[in-house]
Amino acid sequence: MTDSGRAPSAAGAAVGRRIGIGLMYGLWRPRVLGAWRVPSAGPVILAVNHSHGIDGPMLMGTAPRPVHFLIKKEAFVGPLDPFLRGIGQLKVDRDTTDRKAITDALGVLADGGVLGIFPEGTRGEGDFASLRAGLAYFAVRSGAPVVPVAVLGGKDRHSRLSSAVPALRSRVDVVFGDAFEAGDGSGRRTRKALDEATVRIQERLTAHLAEARRLTGR
Repeated sequence: MTDSGRAPSAAGAAVGRRIGIGLMYGLWRPRVLGAWRVPSAGPVILAVNHSHGIDGPMLMGTAPRPVHFLIKKEAFVGPLDPFLRGIGQLKVDRDTTDRKAITDALGVLADGGVLGIFPEGTRGEGDFASLRAGLAYFAVRSGAPVVPVAVLGGKDRHSRLSSAVPALRSRVDVVFGDAFEAGDGSGRRTRKALDEATVRIQERLTAHLAEARRLTGR
């Protein structure tokens, strides 16, 4: 449940997808590769590298299904708070064990939805070099397949307003990889199992990023 007592809204996430489509294709030039690899139904976790300030909205507008992203609580300020909640996004406190966020995220997956995660935890080089354990926990706990996503391009030219945002009308490539199971099939949720899942995930995400760069020439 969210702070307001309501579960994340699937209908709200669908509205968010329509908004994302309008914004991303109106302001930039996304090129989407491999969207067919996202399962058409059932729970899915999108694991996205994080190098732009628009990575979340970009995925909301280019993924083939509505996405509920775990978003840092600092983004939920002023009018953005009810807006983000209204489009089904999840607030998370990265400095503590946020049980509300965990419950909401698992609820999205239990309902057969798509959970979006930036496994690096914060915006940086976007190379999956340092993963937090949250992705492994959600994947092992829910059994949902993980789809790696690489967002590439747009870093050579920045917006005049912010260095975190690509220049308007620049091309940004969004490359979806093959879905995979993060767990070892045993269903174990021990610390060792989660650590092993994190290593397995990092290997798959890093390999996908290298392949995405090869495909796009980025």
